[in-house]
Amino acid sequence: MYRAALSRFRALKGRTGNLTAARYSTSSAVAALDTPLDGVSLPPPLPDYVSPSETKIKTLSNGVRKSSELLPTLAASIGLFINCGSIYETPISSGASHLLERMAFKSTTNRSQLRVVREVEAIGGNTSASASRECMTYTCDALKTYVPEMVELLIDCVRNPAFLDWEINEELQKMKAELDEVLKNPERLILEAVHSAGYSGALANPLLASESAIDRLDSGILEEFITENYKGNRIVLAASGIENEELLQIAEPLLSDIPAGPQPKEPKSVYVGGDFRQRADSLSTHFALAFEVPSGWNNEKDSVTLTVMQMLMGGGGSFSTGGPGKGMHSRLYLRVLNEYQRIHSFSAFNSIFNNTGLFGIYGSTSYDFVSKAVDIAAEELLLLATEGSVSRLMIKRAQEATKSAVLMNLESRMIVAEDIGRQILTYGERKPVHSFLKMVDEVTLQDITNMAKKLISSPLTMASYGDVLQVPNYESVSGKFRAK
Repeated sequence: MYRAALSRFRALKGRTGNLTAARYSTSSAVAALDTPLDGVSLPPPLPDYVSPSETKIKTLSNGVRKSSELLPTLAASIGLFINCGSIYETPISSGASHLLERMAFKSTTNRSQLRVVREVEAIGGNTSASASRECMTYTCDALKTYVPEMVELLIDCVRNPAFLDWEINEELQKMKAELDEVLKNPERLILEAVHSAGYSGALANPLLASESAIDRLDSGILEEFITENYKGNRIVLAASGIENEELLQIAEPLLSDIPAGPQPKEPKSVYVGGDFRQRADSLSTHFALAFEVPSGWNNEKDSVTLTVMQMLMGGGGSFSTGGPGKGMHSRLYLRVLNEYQRIHSFSAFNSIFNNTGLFGIYGSTSYDFVSKAVDIAAEELLLLATEGSVSRLMIKRAQEATKSAVLMNLESRMIVAEDIGRQILTYGERKPVHSFLKMVDEVTLQDITNMAKKLISSPLTMASYGDVLQVPNYESVSGKFRAK
C-alpha cells in the first residue's frame, strides 16, 4: 500500500515540476506586486507613533474612585479593588479575608449562586477573586457588549453577599483541605513563614486561615469585617477596554450610596527578624533567608531597584527551566544551579508592601547538603553588597529583562485593570509606564550595591522545613552578615 502511494507521489511530482518550469518561464509577463490595481483604493498608512491610551480617574462623592483605560480589544476586564486584607484582621476576625476570597460570587441577597453561575456563563465571562495582605480583589472579564451586566453582577456580589450558612460551612471544609495541601507545597509554606517570623504586628497575620480560625469563622464575623472595611474611600473600580464615561454612567448609581467612612490608618507592622523551623518527613529540605526592604512601594526608586535586583539574581529549578535562555543568564543560575547539582531549586524572591517588604533567597536541597546550600545563599547576598561583584553587562541584561516582563504583562487587559486598581490604591494615581521604564534604565551598579548593603544591615529572617536539624543555627548565619 505504501509503495503504491509513493509511486503515485513520484508521478505527481514529475508533473508538478513541469508546470512549475512553465510558470517561471512566463513570469516576465506578470505584473509587479506593487502595481496599483484598478478600482481598489488603499487605506491610509498607520502613523509612525500612536500615543498610549490615557487612564482617566473619577472620584464619586463618597470617595469611591473609578478609573478605566480604553484598549483596542473586543473584550473588557473590570475589577473592584479594596484597601483591605489580612493586615486589617483582628484576633477575632483572623482568616476573614481568606474566607471572603472563597465566598466571592456565591449567593447574594438578589441572586442565588446558581443564578450567578448561569449569568456568567450566558455572557461567556470569567470571574475571580483574591486576597492579599493589603488588598481584596474581585474581577470579571467578558466581551464589551456585556459591560452593563458585568458591572452590575460584580458590584452585587461584593456589596450584597448573603453568607448562607451552608455555603460558608462548605467553604470552611475546603479551607481545611487547602491547609493539608499547603503541607505538600513547602515553598508556599516557607514564603508564608518568613512573614510570620520576620514581622511583629499586622504583616505577621497569616494569609491562610489557621485551623483554630476556621473553627471560629462564621457569617457574623464576615459581615462585621465587611462593614468595617468596605468603605467608599477604600474602593477602586478599575477597568480596561471601556470608555471612562460609559463606565461611570453604569457604575455610579450602584456605588454612590456606599458609606464613605474615615480615612483608614494602616495597622502598624514592625520588622524584627526571626527564625522559623518545622521538622517534617520530606525528601528535600527547604529554606529561605530574607531581609527587610525598608521603604516599600512608596519609595519608587528603591522598589524599582529591587525589581531589577531580583531579575539580576533570578534562579529557578535545576531542571525544566522553561526552554533555552529562560533564566539561564541570571546570577543564581550561572553561579549556583550550574555548579551544584545537589541543589534542586534556588531563586531570589521579594514581597513588597506599601511601606516595607522582604527580599531574599529560597532554596531546596537534600538534607545532607542543606548546610552548604545556606552558606551559598548567604555568600550570594554578601557578594551583591560587594563593590565590583556585578558587571555592567549583568545590570543591562537585568534591566532589559525587567522592561520586557513588564511590557509583556501589560498586553493582558486583566493585568492592566489590576495595575490601574492597585496603583490608585497605593499612589492615588496611575503612573505612566514610560516613567517606570525610564527609572529602570537609570538603575546603576552603585544603586544595586547600596540597596544590597541596606538589606543585609537589617535583622535576618530564616525559615526552614524538612530535616531542619541539619540547617545551621540562626546565630551562625546572622553572624556572617554582621561581620560584613
